[in-house]
Amino acid sequence: MKLHAFKIAAMLTLGACCIPLQSCKEEQKTIKPVVVEFKKEGELVLKKANDSIIKTIDIEIADDEYQTQTGLMYRDQMDMDKGMLFIFPEEEFKAFYMKNTKIALDIIYIDSNKNIVSFQKNAEPFSETSLPSDAPAKYVLEINAGLADKWQLEVGDKIEYKRID
Repeated sequence: MKLHAFKIAAMLTLGACCIPLQSCKEEQKTIKPVVVEFKKEGELVLKKANDSIIKTIDIEIADDEYQTQTGLMYRDQMDMDKGMLFIFPEEEFKAFYMKNTKIALDIIYIDSNKNIVSFQKNAEPFSETSLPSDAPAKYVLEINAGLADKWQLEVGDKIEYKRID
């Protein structure tokens, strides 16, 4: 009699354990990765010091704390005619890093007169190494790695940009 009662208690306990596992499986949800789409917020013109146009690109603008902290993180790719322009309230030495950034970038530091003051080329994806400017900057432009060389950008070249409402 004791053995029979033990078997019933064991089956009830085992059955009770299995039911939650089964219902948990049914309630599992698939987590979809977040896809961050490019949103054109302006146009930027890169110019030589003599004002000849080098290239015009579409830009996203990062001008608040959240946008400047996030930047191009979590993006799988960026078209070659696009970039992100960071606008800071003060001109000062800046340093960027590539944490959670999947694409290699050229980082271009630009002063308050909109002149290029330094570069960090071919920044390595996911690296947390600090990539500082060589001079104070108010703006930072991120473009795909290799484009600064392809477009023959140099210190002293400049930018102009306009927002699109």
